[in-house]
This record gives sequence, C-alpha cells and structure tokens, in this order.
Amino acid sequence: MEHLKRAEADPEAEDRKICETVETMIARIRDEGEDAVKSYAREFDGWEDDFILGDEKKADLIAEVPDADKEDIHFAHAQVKLFAEAQRQSITEFDIETEPGVKLGQRIVPVECAGCYVPGGRYAYVASAIMSITTAKVAGVPFIVAASPPRGKSIAPAVAYAMDIAGADMIIEMGGVHGIATMAFGLFGSKPADILIGPGNAYVAEAKRQLFGEVGIDLIAGPTESAIIADDTADPMTVAIDLASQAEHGPNSPVWLFTTSKELAESVARIMPQIAHDMPSGDVVMAAWKNYGEIIIGETREEICTISDSYASEHLQIIAKDHDWWKENLKNYGSLFLGEGSTVTHGDKCSGTNHITRGALHGRAKCDEIPQNPHLARDITRGEQRI
Repeated sequence: MEHLKRAEADPEAEDRKICETVETMIARIRDEGEDAVKSYAREFDGWEDDFILGDEKKADLIAEVPDADKEDIHFAHAQVKLFAEAQRQSITEFDIETEPGVKLGQRIVPVECAGCYVPGGRYAYVASAIMSITTAKVAGVPFIVAASPPRGKSIAPAVAYAMDIAGADMIIEMGGVHGIATMAFGLFGSKPADILIGPGNAYVAEAKRQLFGEVGIDLIAGPTESAIIADDTADPMTVAIDLASQAEHGPNSPVWLFTTSKELAESVARIMPQIAHDMPSGDVVMAAWKNYGEIIIGETREEICTISDSYASEHLQIIAKDHDWWKENLKNYGSLFLGEGSTVTHGDKCSGTNHITRGALHGRAKCDEIPQNPHLARDITRGEQRI
C-alpha cells in the first residue's frame, strides 16, 4: 500500500474546542431557557424576529420559489416518499409462542415528536428537509418540528416549501446548537422531541451527541465522507470531478481515492487543483482536499477492499470493472454507487434512498444504488439551493 497523498489536518484540538463550546451553550439554555436562545440567535444570526414560521410568512416565502424549482422538489419528494414507504413495509409486527404459554411479539410504534434539523449555512439543503420530514411522516409520527438557520430575514424559501410539502407541523427559523436544544427541550411552544434527526456542522453534531440519552438521535453525522474506488479503466477527470463535488460540502469534508492504478492516482492529484480553481466554491474544495483528502494505491483489488472497509466511508463509488465483484466483497460503507453513471449525487438528492435515515434505520446500512439511467438525478442545483 502506498500513500500518494495524506491528510494534513489533525482534528483533535478543534474537536475539544467544539465540545467545550457546545457544553457551555446547552448548560446555559437548560438554565435560562428561551432567554438564552434569544441571546444566541442575536449573537450568531442577528435575529430579532419570531422564531416560529407563521402561515402568512410561509406563504410569502413559498411564492418566491420558481415553478421549475417546485417541480424539482416535488420530484425528489415523491422518490424519497416511495422508498420510505417500502422501508416501512419491510418492518413488520409479529407474535410468536416460544414455549407453551410463553408469547412474545413485536409492535411498531412511532415516536410522539420528531425534531428534523435542516442545514442552511453555506447552502440551503432542500434534500435534507425532504428526507427527514418525509421519513418521519411515513413512519406515522404525529408531530414533526423542523428547524433551519435563517439566511438574512428568513430561512431559504425553497427549504420552507420542501418542509411544507413534506409535512412539517411546526417550522422554526433557527439553527445551530440553540436550534437543536430548542427542539430537544420543546421551547417556544414546540413539543419536546423524542428523536433528533438530520445533518449539520460539527457544532450541531456535537449538540446531538451531548443530548443523546435525554433524547434519541439518528446518528452522529460529522462531516460528509466520500470515497471512490477506481481502476485503470476509470477516466481521471470523472474521478476528480466526483471527488471535488463532495469536497465542496465543507472545508473539513474528507474525500478519498483508493486505486490499483498509480497512473490514475497521479493524474487525479494533478487535476484536482485545476478543477477547484474553476469552481465557485474552489476555496472550500481545496481546503478539504489539502487538509483531509487522501489517495491510496493498492496492489490488488482485494487489498483495496481491505483499505476501503477500514475507512468505512459514508459514500462509496465504484468506477472499475466487475461491479458484481465489488458489491459482493465490500462490507463497510454507508451507501454504494456502482458505475460512472451512478454518482453520490443520486443518493444525496433525489433517487429515493435517504442520506439521513439509512444509518439510523439500519446501523451502517448498505444502500446499493445502480440506476440504469445515468440522467436519473437531474441537475437541479440552482444558485445556492442544493436539492
């Protein structure tokens, strides 16, 4: 095994700082309640308005969403809902008699309240609204509260629209640690959440971790992780573009290339800075690539499998021969994308599988995505909206 490129960052010091900051914030909110939340909202967002999105303001925001974007949001919602319904049907109730007179069984009972967090810092993640709220709705949760950071005077209009059609009962224009704590503690008229779901930045992830036990969580998400396994049949430009498209999630989002081809590895290493230079978010891509990106060369595909399983990436794309072999032999990943025509964007946006709940429902679930139509995930990125 050869490391052509290693990650340069050591995140441990930053993790300690985040942990201490979140602990202080949650303790203050626990003591001071809504007053502390209002203070944090002023400090971090310059927010002085009501936190609960009213019907009139929601209607005004929805009116701002272009019809083309509404059509795309409906498409993504329909796909996610269909897959969530199939997952729900796969979880069944049963009764058995293990010994004469000894009866055991399983019931499926939804929680009373789900708190759905939708990131909104660098981008407005419409897909996160659809995937969290829709899944809770299909599961039969009777009350769903959704929170997202404001962008200026409101949350993103497209996010408000997605939350509405997905079925949120209450929408809170608030993000960060104080948004998570508000849903957990049931502040500003909300019900206390039984479970908190949805991705966020490192502070949001740490807030969920510290509140776990007092409230359920889906998983500790952390930064997006993406890996590509490629061999000498892969196009270096395609590999580099797919890595860059995931690195732009944030400056601490690791992207990894595992390959048996040194020539491919060297080409990708050379191309990445060029691609980043041409992207609007190139500074983010280069920060992630410099500090967290890795390229590892293995002698055989068996060795590559071992390397990939040790990293257990959230997203894993195969651009190599013999997809069936890789599918059969790879064990540890969040979702698997087979072939050049099946990029991570499929699962993260609108193919139907869910980048939020797959880990929560199945541990480290394996969602194999093999679309026959490489154009299934339409390009529905408009401005800073990421569906």
